[in-house]
Amino acid sequence: MDHQSPSQKVPSLCSLRYGLCLLLHLCNATMFSQRWCLSLTMVAMVNSSALQGTPNASASEPLDSTKNPVYNWSPQTQGVILSAIMYGIPITLIPMGYISGVYPIKTVTGLGLLLSSLCSLLIPLAAEAGEALIIACRVVQGLSQGTVMVAQYTVWTKWAPPLEQSRLTSVSQSGIILGPCVSLFVTGFISQSLGWPVVFYIFGAGGCALSLLWFVLFYDDPAEHPWISLSEKEFITSSVMQNGMLSALPHLLSWVLGNLAGWLADFLLARQILSLIAIRKFFTTLGLLLPTLFTVSLLHPGASPLGIITCLTLASATAGFCMAGMMVNPLDIAPRYFGFLKGVTILIGITGGLISSTLTGIILNQDPESSWVEIFLLMAAINVTSLIFYLAFSKAAVQDWAKDQQHVRL
Repeated sequence: MDHQSPSQKVPSLCSLRYGLCLLLHLCNATMFSQRWCLSLTMVAMVNSSALQGTPNASASEPLDSTKNPVYNWSPQTQGVILSAIMYGIPITLIPMGYISGVYPIKTVTGLGLLLSSLCSLLIPLAAEAGEALIIACRVVQGLSQGTVMVAQYTVWTKWAPPLEQSRLTSVSQSGIILGPCVSLFVTGFISQSLGWPVVFYIFGAGGCALSLLWFVLFYDDPAEHPWISLSEKEFITSSVMQNGMLSALPHLLSWVLGNLAGWLADFLLARQILSLIAIRKFFTTLGLLLPTLFTVSLLHPGASPLGIITCLTLASATAGFCMAGMMVNPLDIAPRYFGFLKGVTILIGITGGLISSTLTGIILNQDPESSWVEIFLLMAAINVTSLIFYLAFSKAAVQDWAKDQQHVRL
């Protein structure tokens, strides 16, 4: 009798994880509708001729000045207002890549959507108060939307089994494409029949409702969700814990290789087989070039699942050779300032990690299936460039600026 795999036992389309995927899809669609609707309402907000009716038009007409206030904004001011939301988004991309890994995704994503929706509700009032306030409102909206854009990627680290990560990410992210389509389609009808402020009220209220649903329905960990079925919980947790074991293997192997490299480096130096600078360059070359080779090997179209896992493991693990290379090199050139230099390099490394996570998310957002090719090639290019720079400029002797100063009293 054949045994069914877990993916066959657990329904997908009727499961909780796909329901949450649909919810996130709607959240993205609403959020981007809030962003794009101003591009159409701006026409009514500054075009006084659109509000001029016949002499006998009554005050109750849907396009009267009470429902559609008009502002005397120059084209330059309009451009600033429309683009103000883009000022806030880039500011959040890097820090939110870090914060989303530290704070609960339920809170970060929910508050981001709620704040964006509240800003949408406040835009008519802000416009009445002046262009400065509506610009500020749009900047804050950009900050909140940038938060959601980055933080939501972390949702699928626990909720998506490895074989479903692409489809769940694609479906949830496709709301970003649907949002502008819906917004541009209905904004004109709403503005003409009810007045342009109602556009912001509808999209803002819809976003607030979805954010409340998010707080009620979403849990960071599937194991903690009160409504998830036992079979789906076991399916997700067993898939993600198995993936966790494979993810831990490169770190374990890297620890082994790092320690081995340290012992081997001291052996080569003690036996005077290689000079100190040659040792540092040798292990740095291994630590940067081997991960590059294994990463590029992943692009082979005929790679088997076992081959892919092996290459991924070795690509991460062989970076441990750098422990006996560039990682300890600051101790050679400036022992007095070793702590300071390590602090600076750690800060640079953290910054690079934040940028890489954010950049990876942006690239994957374009095409979750094939964008990995670009990511792997970009990583290989960075590694090779860094290696060339290191081989050209690295030193192993104590530098003059780092030597102890001998003060002689005359």
